[in-house]
Amino acid sequence: MAQDTDLMATAGEGLKGFFDMQGDAMREMLGANGFDSLLGAGMKGGMDPAELAEWASTATQLQQLWFDFAAHQTQAAAEKAVKGSMGGSNMLDPAQWLVMSQAMLGQMPKGMFEASAKLAQDQMQLWSGVMQSFAAGATGGKMAETPEAAALPKSDRRFADPAWREHPAFLLLHQTYLMLADYFRQAVQGMDGLDRAKRQQLEFAVSALAEAMSPDNFLALNPVVMKRTIESRGANLVRGMQHLINDLKRGQLTHTDPNAFRLGENLAATPGKVVHETPIFQLIQYSPTTETVLEVPLIIFPPWINRFYILDLTPKKSFIKWAVDQGITVFVVSWKSADETMGDVVWDDYIRAQMEAIDHVRARLDVPAVHTIGYCVAGTTLAATLAILSRRGEADKVKSATFFTAQVDFEKSGDLKNFIDDGQLEMIGQLSPHGYLDGRYLAAAFNALRGRDLIWNYVVNNYMMGEDYPAFDLLHWNGDVTNLPSKWHNAYLRDLYRDNKLVVPDALGADGTPIDLTKVATPSFVQAGREDHIAPAESVWRITRHFTGPMEFLLAGSGHIAGVVNPPAAGKYQYWVGDSAAPSLKAFVESATEHPGSWWPHWLEWLHRQSDARVPANGKRVPGGKGDTVIEDAPGRYVKTR
Repeated sequence: MAQDTDLMATAGEGLKGFFDMQGDAMREMLGANGFDSLLGAGMKGGMDPAELAEWASTATQLQQLWFDFAAHQTQAAAEKAVKGSMGGSNMLDPAQWLVMSQAMLGQMPKGMFEASAKLAQDQMQLWSGVMQSFAAGATGGKMAETPEAAALPKSDRRFADPAWREHPAFLLLHQTYLMLADYFRQAVQGMDGLDRAKRQQLEFAVSALAEAMSPDNFLALNPVVMKRTIESRGANLVRGMQHLINDLKRGQLTHTDPNAFRLGENLAATPGKVVHETPIFQLIQYSPTTETVLEVPLIIFPPWINRFYILDLTPKKSFIKWAVDQGITVFVVSWKSADETMGDVVWDDYIRAQMEAIDHVRARLDVPAVHTIGYCVAGTTLAATLAILSRRGEADKVKSATFFTAQVDFEKSGDLKNFIDDGQLEMIGQLSPHGYLDGRYLAAAFNALRGRDLIWNYVVNNYMMGEDYPAFDLLHWNGDVTNLPSKWHNAYLRDLYRDNKLVVPDALGADGTPIDLTKVATPSFVQAGREDHIAPAESVWRITRHFTGPMEFLLAGSGHIAGVVNPPAAGKYQYWVGDSAAPSLKAFVESATEHPGSWWPHWLEWLHRQSDARVPANGKRVPGGKGDTVIEDAPGRYVKTR
C-alpha cells in the first residue's frame, strides 16, 4: 500500500505542480484590487460590526461542527475497539475511489509521469508567461473583455459559469487544467508495449485522477464558490460542512434528500404480498388490477447487488406496476442484504434460489411454466440456471427468458474490468472480514465509473456551495446499498469478469451440474443500453453467440438504468430492432430500425407471442385472498434491512 501511495503521488506530480504555479500567479494577479474585481464590492472598504459578527458566527459554527464530529469518531472507534472489530475502522469515505485506483496506478511504467510532468511544466511556464503579460496589461486600466465560452481553446461544462472567464487568472487556470488533463490521457494512449486491457485500465486511472484534481473541486480555486462564500458570509460552508460530516459518519456520499422517500409509501408501493421466504430471498406477488391475466406468470430476478425497487420506483416509473396493469401475474425476488450468516453463500445458492422461486410459483398457481426476467448480474445467473435446467431435462419449466442489460460473455465487459485484478481482489478480501462486503464499497466503485457526475459534482454543490439535496427517486435507490456475500462476490469477479469461464462449456458448474450455455434453447428477449457503461451493448450482444434458441435482440437508448426504466408515458429515448441473427452488433445497428419512445410495449408484444392464453384473476392469483396464507405486505422486510 505504501508503494502504491508513492506512485499515486508521482502520478499527480504534474497536476500538483500546475496548481502550485497557478497559485503563485494568482496571488500576484489577485491583489486587493484584483480580488474586489472578481467578487464585486464584497468586503471592499472593510466590514461593519454586523458583518464581522456574521463571519465570527460562521467560524464558530464550523469549529463546533468539526469538534462534534471528532468526538463522534472517537466514541465510534472506542466502541469498535471494545467489540474487537477490525472491519470498518476506516470505513468508506466520499473519496474511496482513490483506494481503488492505487492498484491501477501501481502498475504504470515508472518513467511515464516523470517525462510527462517535465513536458507539462514546460507548458506551464509558457502559460505563466501569458498570464503575467495579461496581468500587466490589466493592472493599469480596464480589464480585458470576457470571452465567450465557445471562443476558448477548450470547453467543459464544469467551467460553464461566466465567473471562470471574468478574470484572467481563472480563465487561464481552467484552460491550463483542461490542456494538462488531455495531455496525460494522450500520454497513456501513445504508450508502446501495452495490451488493450492494460491500456484501458491506465486510461481509466488517469481520467479518475484528472477529475479529482479539477480546480472546481477546490475552494480557493473556484470563483463560483468564492463568490457564494462572500455573499452568504460563509453560510454555504457551514451547510457544506454539515453535509460532509453526515457523509463521513455514514461512510457514503449522499446524492438525494434522505427524507424524501419511504418504502411502501412513495417508493416500492405497488400492492402485493410476500408469499414465500428463505434465508436468501423473499418472493413477492403483486395484486392484479385486471379481471383476467395471462396464464403464464412472470418472475423477475433483480440484481442482488441492488434493491429490487429499481423496477418499482414512483408509480409513473414502475415497470412492475405497468406489467401488472397489462394483465400479467408478476412475482419479484427481493434478495436479502448479506450479513454474517451469509458468509458461505456462493454461486450455487443463488442459482438454487432462482430454481426454487420457479418451482414455488409453478406449484402455487398450478402452471407448468413461467416467464422470467433477469436484470444485470441476476440475468447472468438466470442464463446459468437455464443451462442447468436444460442439462437436467427440465427446460420446459421456463416458457421464456428476458434479459435486461445482462452479460454472459465478459471479454468486452467495460470499465468495471478496471477493478478486477489481483490487487483489487486482495483489497476486497481485506474489506470483508465478517464474510460479507459492505455495499458502500460497491457504491463507491460504481460512482467512480462516472466520477465527474456522481462524486465531484456533489463535492462542489453540496460540500462547498452548501446546496440542499434534490428529491430524486433514482438517486435515492442508487444510494440504498446492499451488502454482498464476499466468498461469492470474489468468485464472481474472478471466474466471470476476469477469467470469462461462463462461456466455456462445463468450465463452471452449480448444484452438482456442469454449465453449458449452448444447451439453452429457451426463447429469449435480450435488451441492451446503447450508452451503458456497466454492461456495454457489445458485451450484452454476445449472448446471441451462445444460446441456441429463438432470440430477439433490442437496443435501447440511454444506459444501464434509464435504458431499462423508461415508461411509455414518459415519451423519452428510443429503441432499435432488426436482425437478431446479425454477425455483430455493428451489423445489427446498420440494418436496424429506430422507433421513438419506450421499448416496453414491444417487449409485451413479444411476450404475447410466446403464450397468449388468459385466465380469471381469482384464487391464488390474488395474493392474500380467502384461504391464502401470506407472510407480510409488499415490499417486505428484506428490502428494508440495512
